[in-house]
Amino acid sequence: MTQKILRDLGDGLILRRSTPADAEALADFCGRIHSDAGPDKPDVHVAAWTRDLVASPHPTFRADDFTIVAEAATGRIVSTLNMIPQTWTYEGISFGVGRPELVGTLPEYRNRGLVRIQFEEIHKWSAERGDLVQAITGIPFYYRLFGYEMTLDLAARRFGYEGSLPKLKDGEAEPYPIRRATQADLPFIAQVYEQASARYEIVCQRTPEIWEYELDGQSFDNANHYEIMIIEDTQSKPVGYFQHPTFLGMTGVCALGYELQKGVSWLEVTPGVARYLWQRGQEYAKRDGKQCDKFGLMLGASHPAYDALTDSLPGVREPYAWYIRVPDLPAFIRHIKPVLEKRLAESIAVGYSGELRISFYRDGLRLVFEKGQLNNVEAWKPAPANNDESAAFPGLTFLQMVFGHRSFDELRHIFADCYWNNNEARRLLEILFPGKLSDVLPIS
Repeated sequence: MTQKILRDLGDGLILRRSTPADAEALADFCGRIHSDAGPDKPDVHVAAWTRDLVASPHPTFRADDFTIVAEAATGRIVSTLNMIPQTWTYEGISFGVGRPELVGTLPEYRNRGLVRIQFEEIHKWSAERGDLVQAITGIPFYYRLFGYEMTLDLAARRFGYEGSLPKLKDGEAEPYPIRRATQADLPFIAQVYEQASARYEIVCQRTPEIWEYELDGQSFDNANHYEIMIIEDTQSKPVGYFQHPTFLGMTGVCALGYELQKGVSWLEVTPGVARYLWQRGQEYAKRDGKQCDKFGLMLGASHPAYDALTDSLPGVREPYAWYIRVPDLPAFIRHIKPVLEKRLAESIAVGYSGELRISFYRDGLRLVFEKGQLNNVEAWKPAPANNDESAAFPGLTFLQMVFGHRSFDELRHIFADCYWNNNEARRLLEILFPGKLSDVLPIS
């Protein structure tokens, strides 16, 4: 397949799009560059993830969705980045998200701006697809350099040990057996996932094709492949599901996406899930020649399963954060207008008419309301001498309010240059953008 060269970068380097023929070279490159043990000990799970993206059918990713910086003379890969398209929802309103991932550069080619060049390219791809947001997970601070703000909880978990594991009584059978999901279970899983999504402000939308891919389409060793397990009652009727990785992590084997059908008791079911995770961890440890002394639930900052186990989960790993980029904030605010108007209608400010002028110091945002309707959203340029802003947020920190990650009071406590000018502005912003839990399981 002919390579699509995007740019000649000079110094013997080119920027091009990936092709299916790149699958093995990309898998080798990413497995080495992203290995915690160093490039001489490639991470087989990252390599498998990379190979799956390029060489296997994927519900959203195409084989040319990697950018590759290569030596023109030899073809050797020196830097990569990709974009995994997906759809998230904001209180039920769908919006396109481009997820950059597998960002890496050989040490001898770093500090040349190669990652920035690739981000500029994939941001264009994302805009062409109509995405309103880009989101990435990664190392502290780095992605702020490319217009991202740490804005959503990521990977919070609770964990326990063998001594804290809920025990069955002698001779007692598991009251809720657990088995691997099949294709026939996917409609049930999708229904329970949709039901549980109401708990969160931001969730990732999953189509039937995505569920099928996550069940059977990924390699077993893929870093983002999670076995999907069905929880049944004693009549073999499904009551819930959860997912877990196929190898040990820092807190043993953790459940992700654990949800129960409405009306099923978390108190009754969750101890059996904990016992399953512990046992699976021991099996992985034996298989891989490692030790496993923990089991965990990676379900966000708050979850009913945590309340069901309480003392059985003495360990707490606080959430890290997603990096979020919103290239056109007025467009995103207009997109979620129904949510904002509903929040206003259900508040002490029902029927509000007026405007909010929100300063980000170098630029800003103006919201105009008429009898509770958001009639206008536009970019706004603050004039410091006029002191006419309703509130101010330094840099990209306002995104933390928009996505429910931090309250106004929390931001004010952290940033001295975050403030409101009057009580009305403060209350309106708190009504429009309240703090709310999110737990995004992305498409990988």
